[in-house]
Amino acid sequence: MRKESKVMKQCSLMFKGLNIEREGVLHKTKLLLKIYRPVVWSASSRALEVCESAEIYCSRTMEEALEYLANYAPEFEQDRFSEKVKSLFETQWLIALIDNAMNKIYDYPDNGKLYHEILSKQYLTVYKYSEFEMLELLNLERSTYYDKKKEALELFAICLWGYTIPSMRGIFGPINDDLEIPNFFQTGNTPTNTRL
Repeated sequence: MRKESKVMKQCSLMFKGLNIEREGVLHKTKLLLKIYRPVVWSASSRALEVCESAEIYCSRTMEEALEYLANYAPEFEQDRFSEKVKSLFETQWLIALIDNAMNKIYDYPDNGKLYHEILSKQYLTVYKYSEFEMLELLNLERSTYYDKKKEALELFAICLWGYTIPSMRGIFGPINDDLEIPNFFQTGNTPTNTRL
């Protein structure tokens, strides 16, 4: 059995100190990273669709079209447009969460830039790098790469669930409201079979 690295020991302490249930949060973190590319692709498509929908109304400028939708359009058109915009903003929020956590990873004092590069190339960039390409780009042995990737995922989970999400408190409603943060983003004892 391999000895736990210094970073993994630090992560264990941080999970405990932040009162974060490690396994459930790691599972959710991996789910979020797996869907990141399709979410970004979808968001860019939806943003274009929202702009086109707004501009359709009387070939007006975006500002005039939005005013028309808000004040004069039939209710069903307003509702449909509102749902598109709401979905787009929720997606943008998710992207911002991941970006903020990645910024924290980059600033981590011990291999932060390496962890950032591993996560970026493995999960976030448009092009998904193969294992061989990752090993070549990072100039790492296979076992070292997988150790660093595991450390990067643990630190990312801590940055996301321990710092970034709590900093968003109140964004979903009053702070004393139990539902201020969607259930998926809660850090308590979460089952590992949580679905998005």
